[in-house]
Amino acid sequence: MSFWGRRPVPLKNRYYAGPVSPHFDGHRFLNPAGEPETDRSLGDIMRWYRTAAKVRWPTSVPVSPVVPEERVPGLRITMVGHASLLIQTAGFNILTDPVWSDRASPLAFAGPRRVTAPGIRMDDLPPIDAVLLSHNHYDHLDIATLRDLQARHGAPIITPLGNDSIIHRHIPGARVKSGDWFDRFEIAPGTEVNIVPALHWSSRGPRDRRMALWGGFMLRSADRLIYFAGDTGYGTGAIFRDLRLRFGPVDVALLPIGAYEPRWFMAAQHTDPDDAIQIMLDLEARAAVGIHWGTFKLTDEAKDDPALRLAAGMQTRGLEVGTFLAMRPAETIEFE
Repeated sequence: MSFWGRRPVPLKNRYYAGPVSPHFDGHRFLNPAGEPETDRSLGDIMRWYRTAAKVRWPTSVPVSPVVPEERVPGLRITMVGHASLLIQTAGFNILTDPVWSDRASPLAFAGPRRVTAPGIRMDDLPPIDAVLLSHNHYDHLDIATLRDLQARHGAPIITPLGNDSIIHRHIPGARVKSGDWFDRFEIAPGTEVNIVPALHWSSRGPRDRRMALWGGFMLRSADRLIYFAGDTGYGTGAIFRDLRLRFGPVDVALLPIGAYEPRWFMAAQHTDPDDAIQIMLDLEARAAVGIHWGTFKLTDEAKDDPALRLAAGMQTRGLEVGTFLAMRPAETIEFE
């Protein structure tokens, strides 16, 4: 019974209504069975706050933005910052988790502030043909950026279930296609994207935890397979081995390497560089790119630790360091 003598009324899912599935209980979404639990209690959060390492980041890091070509016949990836990348493949332009705002926060005056300017100015973007949006956390789903992109480009947004409701609430005219894990979308002749599982969670506030689905993407274009993980933990590794079986070896894997300390709190939801290397191996990826680091201070590691640990981990395993690079804003990599 509640304090007022009545049973508490369960919160209604404000974003999605659909059939029960192995990863949706009719109210909240779930990670695949057998994977570590990502929910954290208030006590866990307070423990993190009390024991957090006092690591300072610079207030800003110089970035010289680049101006991409309008179209690219091959495969070129440019880092905007954090999980925002421009993928140019076979004449098609795709943005992932676009965030151009100064803060990853619901508030304009508080919350994690970016220390690196976007690697491409909004005015310098080429025509955008599609946006891949992995989940609803503020460092991935930024309404101000999506509103600007819709006004300029009107590109379709592909996203897991429930995130379409959030976007339409703020941008009624947005072109949004939402789907479940393993739903497939053809975004151009010869170019398709599949939403795939990730080990994470979602919320925009204190009362909507796991009411929208999270995920990554497998993008196939011109016989190339590109994996964008969004946010994910490693867990048992089963989801990555399954992706290899379903889709085949990956040409380029875009993998998160930051926001991982302390591990007791973050491991279930965020990979560290060693986890990311293992994902690359599980996918049999020819090349990988480290994302989700060095732009917003979200956790306790130093700003450059992800890149340093990634290079050290590759050397320790006897792998060629150049096959898995940590990208910085405005850097561009051309893939053969």
